[in-house]
Amino acid sequence: MANALVKLALAASVISSNSDAIAQTGQKMEKKILFVVTSHDTKGSTGEPTGYYLSEVSHPWEVLSDAGYEVDFVSPKGGKAPVDGLDLTDPVNKKFWDNAQARQKVENTLTPDAVKPQDYQAIFYAGGHGAMWDLADDAKIAAIASEIYAQNGVVAAVCHGPAGLVNIKLADGSYLVNGKKINAFTNEEELAVGMEKVVPFALESRLIERGAKFEKSGNWQTHVVTDHRVITGQNPQSAKAVGLAMLEVLGK
Repeated sequence: MANALVKLALAASVISSNSDAIAQTGQKMEKKILFVVTSHDTKGSTGEPTGYYLSEVSHPWEVLSDAGYEVDFVSPKGGKAPVDGLDLTDPVNKKFWDNAQARQKVENTLTPDAVKPQDYQAIFYAGGHGAMWDLADDAKIAAIASEIYAQNGVVAAVCHGPAGLVNIKLADGSYLVNGKKINAFTNEEELAVGMEKVVPFALESRLIERGAKFEKSGNWQTHVVTDHRVITGQNPQSAKAVGLAMLEVLGK
């Protein structure tokens, strides 16, 4: 009888240990965020290079990875994403650029078909002018974002990244941004950088057309707004603050 009790206790201990391991693995699997970056590398017909803006990736990446989140990257075409704003005097940019795992992922981005939305708690659209040419019309990434949002996940974007939000629709057919407070690179900022006639559309105006309650501050001021698990930032100066806002919502 005593031997039988010992065996039962050992079996219970093994089951408990396995359950703990599964729980821990499950928790680790859940702590994943998908970063979206552009595949587009030229500013319209100007011939000038563009891509994703490095600080708009590195600053939220640092916040989220330091908090224990694993970050994956997807782009419309997959593979190596073109980078703009490669300023390695910014210590956070350098930290990202020198991180072997992060660098490998952004230079070998996933294709949308390779992404399983159920693996991610959040999706984040990085900016850079390239986003204006390919993220708005990428139906596959929009569907991924819609599914992540439907499973109570977070959808976030900064600067020109909200170009990826303009055509996201929810299950009821409504636009994700409709009726929500939204922020992005403003018409005034586009004018200030002389790109208002180069970009394919005015981001602020398009978001308003989709029903967004657009908020903004003065040029280059940090501005982040959160509304129903949608988090948006105005410009590169807002990138870290978007990451921090994501952490806050994910922690609730």
